[in-house]
Amino acid sequence: MPIPEFIVETRKKIGTDLMWVPAVCAVVLRDATVTSPWAVPEVLLVRRADNGEWTPVTGIADPGEEPHVAAVREVLEETGVRVTAAAILGVGAHGPVTHANGDKASYMTVQLRCEPLEPTADPVVGDDENTEAGWFPISQMPVTDPKWRLAIADAASQRRHPGSFAPRMGLTKR
Repeated sequence: MPIPEFIVETRKKIGTDLMWVPAVCAVVLRDATVTSPWAVPEVLLVRRADNGEWTPVTGIADPGEEPHVAAVREVLEETGVRVTAAAILGVGAHGPVTHANGDKASYMTVQLRCEPLEPTADPVVGDDENTEAGWFPISQMPVTDPKWRLAIADAASQRRHPGSFAPRMGLTKR
């Protein structure tokens, strides 16, 4: 998806100055597709076109859009997979970041665990933000950035022990 229209309009007024942006990170988990006593859940990941990194689905919430609604929308737009938001994993700030076009932004990100409505659905690349999309066993995922590994670990923990999981305040290790 291109830059959201509300950001384009705001950038006309503030240029490349630092902008505070509401964002979501959707960690989509499904049960393993193989039957084994050692099987682990699989996570839906996308490979970003801008830096080649594998990440959970991320995106910007539209003005007035609830975080869980934004997460569901972003997963559908970026992968074609229909999901439901199951739990909040954490909330925290990320940035500031200077993008390739010079725009500066800091993000307030709500991380959510999501479940696919059709667990056998194959993801597709739904926009130009990503070059690949796929399911990976969490024990073999190609994610290298610690913040994404932490979000995925939180999702697996929350899914396994929902009653004892406490959402993370801040997006760093406890």
